[in-house]
Amino acid sequence: MREPQLPPQSLRQRLHEIIFEADTPAGRAFDNALLACVAASVAVVMLESVAEVKAQYGRSLLALEWIFTGIFTVEYALRLYCVDKPLRYATSFFGVVDLLAVLPSYLSPLLPGAQSLLVIRVLRMLRVFRVFKLAEYLSESSELWDAMRRSRRKISIFLFTVTMIVVIVGAAMYLVEGPDHGFTSIPMSVYWAVVTLTTVGYGDISPQTPLGRFLAVLVMLMGYGIIAVPTGIVTAEMSRRTHGPITTQACPACGAEGHDHDALFCRKCGASL
Repeated sequence: MREPQLPPQSLRQRLHEIIFEADTPAGRAFDNALLACVAASVAVVMLESVAEVKAQYGRSLLALEWIFTGIFTVEYALRLYCVDKPLRYATSFFGVVDLLAVLPSYLSPLLPGAQSLLVIRVLRMLRVFRVFKLAEYLSESSELWDAMRRSRRKISIFLFTVTMIVVIVGAAMYLVEGPDHGFTSIPMSVYWAVVTLTTVGYGDISPQTPLGRFLAVLVMLMGYGIIAVPTGIVTAEMSRRTHGPITTQACPACGAEGHDHDALFCRKCGASL
């Protein structure tokens, strides 16, 4: 008995399998070539920022930069073509990164120096997790991202409270120290409060009076407690919910990734997987 023949794949389906999937030889080859191009393009941008290298190889580096831009532009257009919902993919994280990977080159004639922003292409290296089937890392990153998303309100309230503290402390330090000791304005004093509260301590401004130093000590001690708060919030959210294994399969409609291994529908757009 003859086995039933599968219907032939359309061009869009074939492109989607190659560009978005890493489970086939063609898909793995495409992703490996893409990662190599990303690494090489970032290296070109970094070398172009070195004056000596640019003076000697500037034309060659510029030509390579535009070659990589052309490759990534074609790839971005193909990604939009082979998904059923191109706008949803274009507004996703990787869709925005893919656009930003080519946009600075086209803006550079209007905004000199914009090509330096091409280093954002390094974010495309995140696809290495899918290429090498590091599904456990995808699961962990998805869990961390969800925990941060669920913590956004608490963290927003925390940041608002910290902002009020640094404004109050900055105003107080301005009154205590004054312009004679470097605290020339309240914004400058707020800058000092932020640097001190975060325990960075540049040292460009420092209190000189006993009362100012006492206030600085309080801010330093407060900083150690404040630093741990966002970590505790995110950790608490991570302990409440865990994810199962994550598949490397991408949605054929919007290109979203990070689905559970037994998912039947896309977690973003609801399309059948």
